[in-house]
Amino acid sequence: MLCFGDSNTYGFDSRSYFGERYPANERWVGILADSLGVECVNLSENGRRIPARGTAPALAPGEYMIIMLGGNDLLEGYTARQCGEALESFLRRSDPGAGRVLVVAPPPFTLGAWVGSPELVEESKLLAAEYEHAAANVGALFADASAWGVETLYDGVHFSPDGHRAFARGIEPHVRRMISANREE
Repeated sequence: MLCFGDSNTYGFDSRSYFGERYPANERWVGILADSLGVECVNLSENGRRIPARGTAPALAPGEYMIIMLGGNDLLEGYTARQCGEALESFLRRSDPGAGRVLVVAPPPFTLGAWVGSPELVEESKLLAAEYEHAAANVGALFADASAWGVETLYDGVHFSPDGHRAFARGIEPHVRRMISANREE
């Protein structure tokens, strides 16, 4: 399972002075790997935006990918619609492989040190509809993390340790269905 995302997938702990990560067993990627008993490769970076050029890593037979991006794009002034269009373009260039890529709309922002306006919170809530549309257009699967009870830290963006656990619990059934559906083919 390849996990391609930004700081929340990377496991950034915004409480740390030097920008450290949570321990592997506290990041949603590590929790998911333990729960599923599969190798999850974290290909994420702090600050990653939806790539305007290039592609996601190619999937080998038997590999799957989770993609969660867009938070940094919103923080830099892009709209949810622009994020959805950019994500669809990125997915088309990446040739997602029918049913082997799960696009995740990140949980909406909350007001905090990095999110000072209610308008930005509202814009982040619009990502889910845009991403669902983009995923459907390219044959990728979709999950909306807004219903998973993901807690953020003081900044309104980064997951708390409890948020990582909630995210892992929320995404697990989507990943199990993706894997199961592909085994049946």
